[in-house]
Amino acid sequence: MFGNILKTVTAGPCCTSSVRYISTTKTLRYLAPVELSYTVYDKVASDSSTPPVLVLHGLFGSKANWNSLSKAFHQKTKPIRKIYSIDARNHGDSPHSDVHSYEHMVADLVALYEKLGIDKASVIGHSMGGRAMMLLALKYPQLIDRAVIVDISPTTGLGTSNTNIPLFLQSMKQIQIAPEETIHQARKTADTQLAKIIAEKPLRDFLITNLVKSDEDGSFRWRINLDALETNFNSGVAQFPDVNGLRFEGPTLFIAGGRSDYIKPSDIPVIKKLFPQAEIKVVEGAGHWVHSEKSAEFAKLVLEFLNA
Repeated sequence: MFGNILKTVTAGPCCTSSVRYISTTKTLRYLAPVELSYTVYDKVASDSSTPPVLVLHGLFGSKANWNSLSKAFHQKTKPIRKIYSIDARNHGDSPHSDVHSYEHMVADLVALYEKLGIDKASVIGHSMGGRAMMLLALKYPQLIDRAVIVDISPTTGLGTSNTNIPLFLQSMKQIQIAPEETIHQARKTADTQLAKIIAEKPLRDFLITNLVKSDEDGSFRWRINLDALETNFNSGVAQFPDVNGLRFEGPTLFIAGGRSDYIKPSDIPVIKKLFPQAEIKVVEGAGHWVHSEKSAEFAKLVLEFLNA
C-alpha cells in the first residue's frame, strides 16, 4: 500500500555550502553542518502553501523509528502536509562527526532547510531531537510554524531512567560478534551480552536496532557513533544550552509520558517562560517513548495540534 510513498535520501560526507539562514551568524557558520539523511513522505499530493513537518528522533533512534507515524501524519493532516523524517548527526544514515551538541544539531537542521528550500516548517522532536527542535525554534523562530516537543524539557539533565546512558554506550562498544554470524544471530549475541548490563529487554531491543552488517566485508558495526556520543554525552546531550533572553511565541505542544520524569512539574515555569503559548499534554500509562508505547493516543494529539 505504501510502496511509493517515500523516498530515502542518504547523506554525503558533509554539507559544505554556505547556508543563507546562518550566514549572518558567525558562531553557527563555523559549526560545519553535516548533510542529514532523511525520508520524505509525499505520496498524496500535499498543499504547497502549508508548511511541511520535520520529525527528529531521540538518542539511539533513527528516522526509521518514525516510519508508521510519519505515514499517518502525511495522510491525516488537513490540508495534507509533506513529512520529512530525519536522521540526526551520528545516527542512522547521517554522517558521523567527532562533535555532538545541540548547537551543531541546529546548524545541521538549518542547512537542511536551505537544501530543501523550506522557508518555514512545523517540527516534531523526541527527547534529544526535541531539545534540538526547541533550540532551533528559540534561535530561529522565523523558521518554525508550530512545534511538538515529546517528553523532554528545556532544562538541564535527563530523567532518572537514563542515568546509565554512558554505561550503555561503553557496553555496546565491548560487544564481540563473529563475522560469520547472520544479522539475526548477531542481534541475539548482542542481546545476550547486553543483558549482563541492561535488564530491560525492550531497551536492549531498541539499542540493537542500530547493529548492522556491512555489505562490503560482512563485518558488523553500529550505525550510531558510540565514541562521539560517549565523549559528548554530559555536555552535548544531557545539558540544554543557555537560552537566556530567547523566546518562541508560536504554538507549541509538549507531550509527556505519564510514567516518565523527563518533564517534571518544576519544569513548567521554564517551559512557559521560553514558550509562552505552550500546551502540555500527558499521555497516561506511557513512559519516555510515548510515541511508540501509546502511538494511537500520541498521533491523535499531534494531528489535532497540526490541524488546528
